[in-house]
Amino acid sequence: MATVRQVQVTFDCADPERVARFWCEVLGYEVPPPPPGFASWDEFDQSLPAERQGSAFACSDPTGVGPRLFFQRVPEGKVVKNRVHLDVRVGTGLVGDERLAALESECARLVALGATRGTLLRADGFNESCQVMQDVEGNEFCLD
Repeated sequence: MATVRQVQVTFDCADPERVARFWCEVLGYEVPPPPPGFASWDEFDQSLPAERQGSAFACSDPTGVGPRLFFQRVPEGKVVKNRVHLDVRVGTGLVGDERLAALESECARLVALGATRGTLLRADGFNESCQVMQDVEGNEFCLD
């Protein structure tokens, strides 16, 4: 019998805390408590060597069901389309105009948080409609 493993989704980015806090808002995730012995993440960050300060951040599902998201600073910027992306399920079970309204409502909320609207992919008889988006650093994701 195969062993089921938990996964963590890792994002390369320029500003880990900014991107993590955006995804907290998108998914209803929370920033986990700081490591033992530290009153805050800022205090922990200040304890690191200067070159490592601000280099990573994380957020997690408060229910423990979804994967932890980890954000790590990398020196290079994003230059091509993601090979993997998240589908944020906001229209599950909805079809037609009702689904489009749910996608549009969530899209507007996320644009106000700094996301960028991409192409609306309309239902084609095989797939339901979805809205392509980009997070605050240009990482693609879909509202599905």
